[in-house]
Amino acid sequence: MLVIVGVFLLLLPLSTPRIYATDEVQYYAYVRSLYFDGDLDFCNEYEHFARLGEQHGDLSVYHALLRERQDADTPLNPRTGKYRNLAPIGASLMWSPGFVLADVGVRLARLVGATVPADGYSRPYIWAVCGMSALYTLLGLLLTYRLVRRLAGVGVFAATLATVGVWLSTPLVFYTFIAMPWSHATAFFLFALFLTLWLQDWDVPLVERLSRRRWWKWALLGVVGGLMTITREQLGLLLIMPAVEGLAAYVRAALPVPTSAAAPAAAPAAAPLPLSTRVPRIPRILRILGGHGVFLLSFALTLVPQLLTYQALNGRPFPASVVAGKLKASGGISPHFFDTLFHPRHGAFAWSPVLFIGLVGLFFLLRRDWFLGALLGLGFLAQTYINGSFGTTWHLSGSFGFRRLIECTPIFVLGLAVLLDAAQVRIGRWPLLAGVLFLIYWNGGLMAQWAIVRPDEIRAGLVWDDMLYYQFVEVPLQVARKSSALLFNRSQFLTNRT
Repeated sequence: MLVIVGVFLLLLPLSTPRIYATDEVQYYAYVRSLYFDGDLDFCNEYEHFARLGEQHGDLSVYHALLRERQDADTPLNPRTGKYRNLAPIGASLMWSPGFVLADVGVRLARLVGATVPADGYSRPYIWAVCGMSALYTLLGLLLTYRLVRRLAGVGVFAATLATVGVWLSTPLVFYTFIAMPWSHATAFFLFALFLTLWLQDWDVPLVERLSRRRWWKWALLGVVGGLMTITREQLGLLLIMPAVEGLAAYVRAALPVPTSAAAPAAAPAAAPLPLSTRVPRIPRILRILGGHGVFLLSFALTLVPQLLTYQALNGRPFPASVVAGKLKASGGISPHFFDTLFHPRHGAFAWSPVLFIGLVGLFFLLRRDWFLGALLGLGFLAQTYINGSFGTTWHLSGSFGFRRLIECTPIFVLGLAVLLDAAQVRIGRWPLLAGVLFLIYWNGGLMAQWAIVRPDEIRAGLVWDDMLYYQFVEVPLQVARKSSALLFNRSQFLTNRT
């Protein structure tokens, strides 16, 4: 865990805290508007960031969020007269503690003569939100490491290498330090927290584990599941994992299970127990049913802020129609399911080969704990299914990497850790360390290409022509040549120079 914290602190000074992209503005608008204006009218927030862009020749925020259009994608909702916001509210709620602390600090500083504006736009507010996002990545990594140590039964070396390796060789590191105010880091933390709570007593037999779980633990699990869903709505599909677990528990609880506690004292240990001494089925089922009821109630209550937000913005408790229009699954088929993973320019495995290796490791986990491995695999398939159902945006052109699988990081880390642990016995540590370092370098090279080497080409998708030349010649040369600016003046590489 000290290694994870140390690497995080080492990279933190390279971060770029700012609000720039259209999605970032929409996430940030919630916390700023609710705190300062007490409403969900984002006109002033959108105009502020649009002006910043216009000052530097960048009109993307204006065109996306303010420009009037005569189609279904118009920025003003005709029902409510409010500007649309396609981002869920969860990330801003999770950032709000840092935002409030920043405001308190700004106002105290102004009392002693500081001139920093207390307007929700000045640097302390932006840094607070970006810092909260980065902090959630760190907390998610530490929770993931603990999960691996406890569930996979691997050593410190394999758990540490897998956690740090997946983090630094996937888009997660980019959305930790570069594109900070997105929802991915926060959602990753919430999923890691959900897994921690859900799998807390995994070594206890299934029926006993669920029937003895305290009501407040069920409630907490529902709250975290709800927060996870209103941070990134597609993560609600991950609840299929505890749902399948629950179905298995009902089936098993319906079968009479003998218990030695109910046996007569004089009965021999090997003698079969009479039917009258077997544990009754109905009480066990009712206890599990009650726990699931508490979970569903707390989950539903946690969704209320999002539903109220939808109602205020869209005139109905549902997302904007433009969001639903992106989904193209027909007849239950996800048209880009395999493209999501294997497409040579846009697929998750093409951008981040470590994800494929981690998925292979899940098969080794199946040999150790088939039920856990199957549930985690099911969660991964659910996320791939929904990502492949986006008809026009499945490829995520313009983004760094396939970012919509970032939240599944704990699943990939578990698989990779099991694989590393098995391989360590045969080939030792050094080849494994070298392999992970290579994957980290490869991801870093892609980040450099995306940011400073050939951004116009690679932001439209991976360019495999001369890829090795760029990764091992152009990237080192240009990073060395621009090292001073990368360390001390990174804004010159950003579109609007802010």
